[in-house]
Amino acid sequence: MYYLDYRRAVVRIPPNRLGPKLETVLTELAQQQFEGKLVDGQSLAVIVKDVKPVGEGHIIHGDGGVYQEVEYQALLFKPELQEVVEGVVVEIRKFGAFLRFGPLDGLLHVSQIMDDRVNVDEHNQRLVGVETKKDLRVGYRTRSRIVSLSLSEISPRDSRIGLTMRQPGLGRLEWIEDAHKKVEEKGTKKGGKKEAAAPKKEATAAPRKEAAAASPPAAAKA
Repeated sequence: MYYLDYRRAVVRIPPNRLGPKLETVLTELAQQQFEGKLVDGQSLAVIVKDVKPVGEGHIIHGDGGVYQEVEYQALLFKPELQEVVEGVVVEIRKFGAFLRFGPLDGLLHVSQIMDDRVNVDEHNQRLVGVETKKDLRVGYRTRSRIVSLSLSEISPRDSRIGLTMRQPGLGRLEWIEDAHKKVEEKGTKKGGKKEAAAPKKEATAAPRKEAAAASPPAAAKA
Protein backbone atom coordinates (compact mmCIF):
# COMPACT_ATOMS: atom_id res chain seq x y z
CA MET A 1 0.00 0.00 0.00
CA TYR A 2 1.30 3.46 -0.93
CA TYR A 3 0.81 6.52 1.24
CA LEU A 4 2.27 10.02 1.71
CA ASP A 5 3.93 11.09 4.94
CA TYR A 6 5.67 14.23 6.22
CA ARG A 7 8.84 13.43 8.11
CA ARG A 8 11.83 15.05 9.83
CA ALA A 9 15.42 13.86 9.82
CA VAL A 10 19.00 15.12 9.90
CA VAL A 11 21.13 15.36 6.76
CA ARG A 12 24.90 15.79 6.76
CA ILE A 13 26.17 18.37 4.27
CA PRO A 14 29.82 17.70 3.37
CA PRO A 15 32.17 20.74 3.22
CA ASN A 16 32.42 20.65 -0.57
CA ARG A 17 28.62 20.93 -0.94
CA LEU A 18 28.20 24.01 1.23
CA GLY A 19 27.05 27.01 -0.81
CA PRO A 20 24.16 29.27 -1.80
CA LYS A 21 21.91 26.53 -3.32
CA LEU A 22 21.19 24.94 0.03
CA GLU A 23 17.71 23.52 -0.69
CA THR A 24 18.87 21.90 -3.94
CA VAL A 25 21.81 20.29 -2.15
CA LEU A 26 19.59 19.14 0.73
CA THR A 27 17.13 17.55 -1.70
CA GLU A 28 19.88 15.58 -3.44
CA LEU A 29 21.42 14.45 -0.15
CA ALA A 30 18.06 13.51 1.38
CA GLN A 31 17.15 11.44 -1.68
CA GLN A 32 20.48 9.63 -1.52
CA GLN A 33 20.09 9.00 2.21
CA PHE A 34 16.42 7.97 2.47
CA GLU A 35 15.13 6.68 -0.89
CA GLY A 36 15.15 2.89 -1.09
CA LYS A 37 15.53 2.60 2.69
CA LEU A 38 13.08 1.38 5.35
CA VAL A 39 11.29 3.92 7.51
CA ASP A 40 10.48 2.76 11.07
CA GLY A 41 11.33 -0.77 9.93
CA GLN A 42 7.95 -1.14 8.19
CA SER A 43 7.73 1.10 5.11
CA LEU A 44 9.99 1.55 2.11
CA ALA A 45 10.70 5.15 1.06
CA VAL A 46 10.11 5.29 -2.70
CA ILE A 47 10.27 9.04 -3.39
CA VAL A 48 11.56 11.94 -1.28
CA LYS A 49 10.62 15.51 -2.27
CA ASP A 50 9.86 19.01 -0.94
CA VAL A 51 12.94 18.97 1.30
CA LYS A 52 13.21 22.10 3.46
CA PRO A 53 15.71 23.05 6.20
CA VAL A 54 14.41 23.41 9.76
CA GLY A 55 16.33 25.93 11.86
CA GLU A 56 20.10 26.28 11.66
CA GLY A 57 22.62 23.54 10.99
CA HIS A 58 25.11 22.26 13.57
CA ILE A 59 28.81 21.52 13.39
CA ILE A 60 30.37 18.66 15.33
CA HIS A 61 33.94 19.04 16.59
CA GLY A 62 36.35 17.21 14.36
CA ASP A 63 33.83 16.95 11.49
CA GLY A 64 33.92 19.52 8.71
CA GLY A 65 30.35 18.80 7.62
CA VAL A 66 27.16 20.57 8.72
CA TYR A 67 24.32 18.56 10.24
CA GLN A 68 21.04 20.09 9.11
CA GLU A 69 17.57 19.06 10.29
CA VAL A 70 15.13 18.87 7.38
CA GLU A 71 11.43 18.32 6.80
CA TYR A 72 10.38 16.40 3.70
CA GLN A 73 7.49 14.62 2.03
CA ALA A 74 7.92 10.91 1.37
CA LEU A 75 5.98 8.46 -0.76
CA LEU A 76 6.10 5.24 1.27
CA PHE A 77 5.21 1.67 0.37
CA LYS A 78 4.05 -0.51 3.25
CA PRO A 79 3.22 -4.18 2.53
CA GLU A 80 0.72 -5.80 4.90
CA LEU A 81 0.08 -9.43 5.82
CA GLN A 82 -2.97 -10.82 3.96
CA GLU A 83 -2.90 -7.88 1.55
CA VAL A 84 -3.87 -8.72 -2.05
CA VAL A 85 -1.30 -7.36 -4.52
CA GLU A 86 -0.99 -7.32 -8.30
CA GLY A 87 2.42 -7.85 -9.80
CA VAL A 88 4.42 -9.33 -12.63
CA VAL A 89 6.56 -12.48 -12.87
CA VAL A 90 10.23 -11.47 -13.04
CA GLU A 91 12.03 -14.80 -12.59
CA ILE A 92 11.30 -18.54 -12.63
CA ARG A 93 13.31 -20.85 -10.36
CA LYS A 94 13.04 -24.57 -9.68
CA PHE A 95 11.31 -23.85 -6.36
CA GLY A 96 8.81 -21.29 -7.71
CA ALA A 97 8.52 -17.79 -9.16
CA PHE A 98 9.50 -14.32 -8.03
CA LEU A 99 6.79 -11.69 -8.46
CA ARG A 100 7.43 -7.94 -8.41
CA PHE A 101 4.71 -5.81 -6.84
CA GLY A 102 5.44 -2.14 -6.34
CA PRO A 103 9.14 -1.73 -5.44
CA LEU A 104 9.51 -5.19 -3.81
CA ASP A 105 9.77 -8.84 -4.88
CA GLY A 106 7.96 -11.77 -3.29
CA LEU A 107 8.38 -15.52 -3.63
CA LEU A 108 5.52 -17.61 -4.99
CA HIS A 109 6.51 -21.13 -3.99
CA VAL A 110 5.71 -23.88 -6.48
CA SER A 111 3.20 -25.34 -3.99
CA GLN A 112 1.29 -22.02 -3.84
CA ILE A 113 0.71 -21.47 -7.57
CA MET A 114 -2.42 -23.54 -8.33
CA ASP A 115 -4.49 -26.53 -7.24
CA ASP A 116 -2.53 -28.83 -9.52
CA ARG A 117 0.86 -30.49 -9.62
CA VAL A 118 3.30 -28.14 -11.34
CA ASN A 119 6.18 -28.95 -13.67
CA VAL A 120 9.11 -26.52 -13.62
CA ASP A 121 10.77 -25.65 -16.94
CA GLU A 122 13.57 -23.46 -15.64
CA HIS A 123 15.37 -23.41 -18.99
CA ASN A 124 12.37 -21.82 -20.75
CA GLN A 125 11.39 -19.84 -17.64
CA ARG A 126 7.90 -21.28 -17.21
CA LEU A 127 5.76 -23.29 -14.80
CA VAL A 128 3.04 -25.61 -16.17
CA GLY A 129 0.15 -27.39 -14.46
CA VAL A 130 0.21 -31.15 -15.17
CA GLU A 131 -3.57 -31.54 -15.61
CA THR A 132 -4.83 -28.01 -16.24
CA LYS A 133 -1.94 -27.07 -18.58
CA LYS A 134 -2.09 -23.56 -17.11
CA ASP A 135 1.30 -21.89 -17.43
CA LEU A 136 3.13 -19.06 -15.73
CA ARG A 137 5.98 -17.23 -17.47
CA VAL A 138 8.19 -14.17 -17.04
CA GLY A 139 6.19 -11.05 -17.86
CA TYR A 140 2.78 -12.49 -16.95
CA ARG A 141 0.66 -10.35 -14.63
CA THR A 142 -0.72 -11.91 -11.45
CA ARG A 143 -2.85 -11.29 -8.39
CA SER A 144 -1.61 -12.86 -5.15
CA ARG A 145 -1.88 -12.55 -1.37
CA ILE A 146 0.94 -11.85 1.10
CA VAL A 147 1.11 -14.74 3.59
CA SER A 148 4.51 -14.13 5.21
CA LEU A 149 6.50 -10.94 5.66
CA SER A 150 10.01 -10.22 6.96
CA LEU A 151 11.51 -6.92 5.80
CA SER A 152 15.29 -6.40 5.75
CA GLU A 153 16.50 -3.00 6.98
CA ILE A 154 19.98 -3.58 5.57
CA SER A 155 18.75 -4.47 2.08
CA PRO A 156 14.97 -4.03 1.60
CA ARG A 157 15.04 -5.68 -1.83
CA ASP A 158 16.29 -8.85 -0.14
CA SER A 159 13.27 -8.96 2.19
CA ARG A 160 11.54 -12.32 2.62
CA ILE A 161 7.97 -12.04 1.38
CA GLY A 162 5.86 -15.16 0.81
CA LEU A 163 2.91 -15.15 -1.61
CA THR A 164 0.05 -17.48 -2.53
CA MET A 165 -2.33 -17.75 -5.50
CA ARG A 166 -4.23 -20.80 -4.20
CA GLN A 167 -7.32 -18.88 -3.09
CA PRO A 168 -10.49 -17.76 -4.91
CA GLY A 169 -9.99 -14.63 -6.99
CA LEU A 170 -6.21 -15.06 -7.19
CA GLY A 171 -3.88 -16.25 -9.95
CA ARG A 172 -2.68 -15.13 -13.33
CA LEU A 173 -5.00 -12.33 -14.47
CA GLU A 174 -6.09 -14.31 -17.55
CA TRP A 175 -7.09 -17.25 -15.31
CA ILE A 176 -9.24 -14.96 -13.19
CA GLU A 177 -10.89 -13.45 -16.27
CA ASP A 178 -11.64 -16.91 -17.71
CA ALA A 179 -13.16 -18.03 -14.40
CA HIS A 180 -15.46 -14.98 -14.37
CA LYS A 181 -16.59 -15.70 -17.96
CA LYS A 182 -17.46 -19.31 -17.06
CA VAL A 183 -19.56 -18.15 -14.11
CA GLU A 184 -21.40 -15.64 -16.33
CA GLU A 185 -22.01 -18.25 -19.04
CA LYS A 186 -23.32 -20.72 -16.47
CA GLY A 187 -25.71 -18.09 -15.10
CA THR A 188 -26.94 -17.25 -18.62
CA LYS A 189 -27.66 -20.91 -19.40
CA LYS A 190 -29.65 -21.36 -16.19
CA GLY A 191 -31.68 -18.24 -16.95
CA GLY A 192 -32.45 -19.49 -20.48
CA LYS A 193 -33.79 -22.83 -19.20
CA LYS A 194 -36.24 -21.11 -16.82
CA GLU A 195 -37.63 -18.90 -19.61
CA ALA A 196 -38.11 -21.88 -21.93
CA ALA A 197 -40.03 -23.81 -19.27
CA ALA A 198 -42.63 -21.08 -18.69
CA PRO A 199 -44.65 -21.53 -21.97
CA LYS A 200 -45.11 -25.28 -21.27
CA LYS A 201 -47.11 -24.55 -18.11
CA GLU A 202 -49.46 -22.21 -20.00
CA ALA A 203 -49.94 -24.78 -22.82
CA THR A 204 -51.01 -27.55 -20.41
CA ALA A 205 -53.27 -25.28 -18.39
CA ALA A 206 -55.32 -24.02 -21.39
CA PRO A 207 -56.90 -27.37 -22.45
CA ARG A 208 -58.15 -27.99 -18.90
CA LYS A 209 -60.09 -24.69 -18.91
CA GLU A 210 -61.63 -25.49 -22.31
CA ALA A 211 -62.64 -28.97 -21.17
CA ALA A 212 -64.29 -27.58 -18.06
CA ALA A 213 -66.24 -25.05 -20.12
CA ALA A 214 -67.45 -27.73 -22.55
CA SER A 215 -68.81 -30.03 -19.80
CA PRO A 216 -72.32 -29.08 -18.59
CA PRO A 217 -73.00 -28.73 -14.88
CA ALA A 218 -74.12 -31.84 -13.05
CA ALA A 219 -77.55 -30.31 -12.23
CA ALA A 220 -78.31 -29.69 -15.91
CA LYS A 221 -77.88 -33.42 -16.68
CA ALA A 222 -80.37 -34.34 -14.03
